[in-house]
Amino acid sequence: MPLDDLGHEVSCPTRAQRVVSLVPSLTEALASVDPEAVVGATDWCTHPADLAATRVRGTKNPDLRAIAALEPDLVIANQEENRALDVERLRAMGLQVWVTRIETLDQAFESMDRLFDEALGWPRPDWLGEARDAWGAPPPVHGLRVVVPIWREPWMVVGTQTFTADLLRRLGCCVVPVDTDDRYPTLELASIDVLGADLVLLPDEPYVFTAEDGPEAFTTRTRLLSGRLLTWYGPSLVPARDYLAGVLA
Repeated sequence: MPLDDLGHEVSCPTRAQRVVSLVPSLTEALASVDPEAVVGATDWCTHPADLAATRVRGTKNPDLRAIAALEPDLVIANQEENRALDVERLRAMGLQVWVTRIETLDQAFESMDRLFDEALGWPRPDWLGEARDAWGAPPPVHGLRVVVPIWREPWMVVGTQTFTADLLRRLGCCVVPVDTDDRYPTLELASIDVLGADLVLLPDEPYVFTAEDGPEAFTTRTRLLSGRLLTWYGPSLVPARDYLAGVLA
């Protein structure tokens, strides 16, 4: 029996016909191969925009009864994006849940290979190879020190042990370390501005930073950018490298 990324045995179908995805990045990945098989997705699953899937609330508060009512042969979750309690409750309801763990770009590729091969029984999409090729290029040599806020009031930033930080490292950047083991530390605004960063990156998700909401808080130089191309793993990885390199140039 296949094991998910956390080593849990999952009784996977030969070929998944009805899938509920609780991870926006992976919803986009699944829909790139078989959108009709994606019968349920969260409210945050915005890509593709025309996905005709039943919405089952958010990543942190999914409607478990609605998910069960869809009778999926597989539910896709992620260790970081979804609560372990919800995964346990879905399994207690008799549902098969495949949990991914993605903290680096290499893990993203390996996890998605296994997701398509072992969990879904679907062909690997072409974009997976294209993304590997795109990110195989050597990183630029500029050594930028960056801070990436993802929320304000309270201010939260991306930590060094995250997928986003690994993506930025592969672009020659260093996410400024904070004296905490938290993956997404909460800081006072004054603390962020004195971390010694060269650049503050302000994505448009999960908090929607805009030209009028975010840059004014910092004396450090700022750049607005797409949160999807900075934090998602899936088809967005294909254009992400060139896009992010342009933002950082």
